Amino acid sequence: FGIAAGESFVITTTNRKEITEDNFSELVQDGVTLYLLQSVDQMLLSATKERIDFLPHYDTLVKSGMYEYYASEGQNPLPFALAELIDNSLSATSRNTGIRSIQIKLLFDDSQGKPAVAVIDNGRGMTSKQLNNWAVYRLSKFTRQGDFESDHSGYVRPLPVPRSLNSDISYFGVGGKQAVFFVGQSARMISKPAESQDVHELVLSKEDF
Repeated sequence: FGIAAGESFVITTTNRKEITEDNFSELVQDGVTLYLLQSVDQMLLSATKERIDFLPHYDTLVKSGMYEYYASEGQNPLPFALAELIDNSLSATSRNTGIRSIQIKLLFDDSQGKPAVAVIDNGRGMTSKQLNNWAVYRLSKFTRQGDFESDHSGYVRPLPVPRSLNSDISYFGVGGKQAVFFVGQSARMISKPAESQDVHELVLSKEDF
């Protein structure tokens, strides 16, 4: 790696957790991405890429979201799909101490690319591992255990009350990925975790699949 004999360095995960003798077996596993840095909080000199490998059922791609939404018996299914995307933002901003900001933008400017739906919030953000987990189909956001680093660890479903901003919309829903592929052909998630200088970006595309 071209490290001088007298130079010190650290090895960290993409979540900036330093690898030590005590946590090596827990954090270093097949396929994990590691950083070799001069310090844990060193700025990255360039963008890094991480490939996510998983094998979804073929119906996940071919019929993603279609059955759930078209089974709404005459109702307009688009609001249900948008509700799933908004739910991600409700969850991300649920612990905000200040103002919760959630914006929905419909983009139709051909000069900026293809038409898109953008949902923007000021939530706590996701680590690269959490983005990885979001990409895995049929992985419930309330049951992720072990290696899965969940946004909803310790989640307790609220008592039956009138709907409010408690991020409970998709408890029995089909999930954000099905909503994305019902609305369009690809998803781009850009997230900066709270108290972190790193920005993580995830792209899911039917064309790439």
